[in-house]
Amino acid sequence: MRAQYLALALVLGLTGCGYHTAGSATHVPANVRTLAVPIFANKTQAYQTETEFTGALVHELNARTKYVITTKDHADADATLRGTIVTQTITPLTYDTAAGQSSSYLVTVVAAVSLVGRDGHMLYQNTLTFRQQYQSTQDLASFIQEDSPAMNRMAKDFAAAVVSDMLESF
Repeated sequence: MRAQYLALALVLGLTGCGYHTAGSATHVPANVRTLAVPIFANKTQAYQTETEFTGALVHELNARTKYVITTKDHADADATLRGTIVTQTITPLTYDTAAGQSSSYLVTVVAAVSLVGRDGHMLYQNTLTFRQQYQSTQDLASFIQEDSPAMNRMAKDFAAAVVSDMLESF
């Protein structure tokens, strides 16, 4: 009898804490098989951020889901995932007094995404902010442009967060 009460208390406790199995909180209906992911819009003056973020999202969707992904806006897709790079800023973080230049920077990107079903119904929508720090090379002979790798890392983090939130809502 005591074991039954303990089992009942455990089951009741799990239902109240937000526990759910993987995939049960997805924003994507079960009938969605194909996703269109066109190139993101870019409202900034930054170059290639939209292609970096779109490519990372397509890669993440291909790696983690069984959806057929198309990068064009097709009318026959079950849903369309659109994105917009809303803002992108680069802020100096540290200053090297010997060189008289900034030695590290912080890149901040705000991106909005929305998943719309073929019928026009909004399935998922979110605005995310990501930051990435990078160092500036002071020696021009060994200069390596570090902002592109920082943007690449940020795009991968963005894609992983969007796919996880879209599929699991944790």
